[in-house]
Amino acid sequence: MATTAPTTASGSAAPGAAAALSVVGIWATWLISMRYSKGGMLTPLDLSLLRFGIPALVLSPFLLRTGLWPRRAGTLPLLLMIVGAGAPFFQVAAFGLLATPASAAGVLLPGTMPLATALIGMLVLGESPDRLRQAGMLAILAGGLLLLVGTSSGTTLGWRSYLVLPFGAILWAIYTHAFRKSGLSAFEAGALICFWSTVINLPLIPLLGSNLVVAPMSEIALQIIPQGLLSGLLATILYGVAVRMLGATKAAAYTAVTPVAAAIGGAALLGETLDGLTIAATVVTGVGVLLSTGLLSTRRP
Repeated sequence: MATTAPTTASGSAAPGAAAALSVVGIWATWLISMRYSKGGMLTPLDLSLLRFGIPALVLSPFLLRTGLWPRRAGTLPLLLMIVGAGAPFFQVAAFGLLATPASAAGVLLPGTMPLATALIGMLVLGESPDRLRQAGMLAILAGGLLLLVGTSSGTTLGWRSYLVLPFGAILWAIYTHAFRKSGLSAFEAGALICFWSTVINLPLIPLLGSNLVVAPMSEIALQIIPQGLLSGLLATILYGVAVRMLGATKAAAYTAVTPVAAAIGGAALLGETLDGLTIAATVVTGVGVLLSTGLLSTRRP
């Protein structure tokens, strides 16, 4: 029988926290690279092929251990993992990210993911929020209202930002809980997600087209690192390590730092404007998701 209880001993807390904080930096880089790709030849399908195809090759030895569809993990958890962190999640996220400045995207995607993780824990797994977690949820709502009033780069955020990106956050939250229940290691889960995502992507090439063959090598090279090596490979493994060591909700809490990192990176590398309300929304939402997950609570959910 698969073991699903995370290790929370003090000896594993520091490595788990380090893994989660490393994911924050990678996710911020990924958000910026997605925005940068908007003016290039590579399509979202091309980026998805890079994101999952490269790790699928690197992690292929782990498929020999698990098989292509390990029964011990359960059919439903595997399906939820592939949808929640694989090719379907990537296409949803790309659709929203390409229409959203990196600073706002950091709030609406990784910034709301810890809230979604906490809500699933409460509504599905029976966790009960204390006052700090309730205050965190209110803070997230306040951050969203601030974004409604003022947006970054002097543009108005559309429905793709406010509906699609939070939906992507929900998908990743579902993956977080499904992975914890699967009993798979971070490497095994990463191998399965990347393999099946590549299987999903390849038949789409004749339908959606691909520019990987004709795009400049310089553009492809700039995306191989943030998409394939950092986000697709390292972030997937490190996030899985964090979930295994800290638990789903606590590991998700660390992503509260991502909106701040994405906003700073978007301003420094893409020239995106940081107005006062966007900065306030980033900070308020970051604090909100930190509280909502119970990381600072004395009573455990």
